[in-house]
Amino acid sequence: MTQPLTGKIALVAGATRGAGRQIAVQLGAAGATVYATGRSTRAGRSEMDRPETIEETAELVSAAGGTGIAVQVDHLVPEQVRDLVARIDAEQGQLDVLVNDIWGGDPLVTWDKPVWEQPLDAGFRTLRLAVDTHIITSHFALPLLIRKPGGLVVEMGDGTKAYNDENYRLSVFYDLAKVSVNRLAFSQAHELKPHGCTAVALTPGWIRSEAMLEHFGVTEENWRDGAATDPNFLISETPAFVGRAVAALAADEEKARWSGKSVDAGTLSKVYGFTDLDGSQPEGFRYITEVVDAGKPADVTGYR
Repeated sequence: MTQPLTGKIALVAGATRGAGRQIAVQLGAAGATVYATGRSTRAGRSEMDRPETIEETAELVSAAGGTGIAVQVDHLVPEQVRDLVARIDAEQGQLDVLVNDIWGGDPLVTWDKPVWEQPLDAGFRTLRLAVDTHIITSHFALPLLIRKPGGLVVEMGDGTKAYNDENYRLSVFYDLAKVSVNRLAFSQAHELKPHGCTAVALTPGWIRSEAMLEHFGVTEENWRDGAATDPNFLISETPAFVGRAVAALAADEEKARWSGKSVDAGTLSKVYGFTDLDGSQPEGFRYITEVVDAGKPADVTGYR
């Protein structure tokens, strides 16, 4: 298998599980050395209280053909992020890809309640986890990334700009968090342009994360059984799909064409030709817009 990212150094901030884990793995499969950060380790869990660890992610990166390096980091603590970047500089002398995938807000979000019924402490904590972490990480990492042209920043969110501009996203706090991540890519693209570097906002479709599989009571092997609960689940995709999207962007010598833009994995799959693990190319947000939001019967024909 070709490894176009051999010799490239990536930092996937928030790589413990879900999209972040598979972004790290797919960058590794393309040959990159990947620093996988998060709060959950084999020695202890974060407030997410889930079993996945950054050590497991790093091992998966190495097994895929790259070099995985696990580093426990709380990206809300500037000193920890500063020390992380100093370590990458000392060990590698470069940074080619930064993926801001930090989130961790799932236990805090209260769905479909107006702002006056939202708990303020949890809401503001959600914004800190979703926005402050990304800014702190970029603040320390970008001086290393801009040392040479061609660097890539990927801001991971939920929903493209086009979709989020037209749709209420479940609560004031969640809505603001996801809109902000897209805007961060736009702003950083402006600041990175003089240095020949690129920033892109990227979203998966309906992602089959570890938590989502548990929610539907299925595994990756029998995931289609989840359609008994919600027939629209058949449009869902593995986290590897968006991971392959990041790897394709990182390997693209003309990636600057995407700078400042907001795009989903399904759209990029049509441009770069990558597929999900089952060989399909699910277009999650087109399906959500044209079928789910339009109130049509579930039917993924023509969408994957």
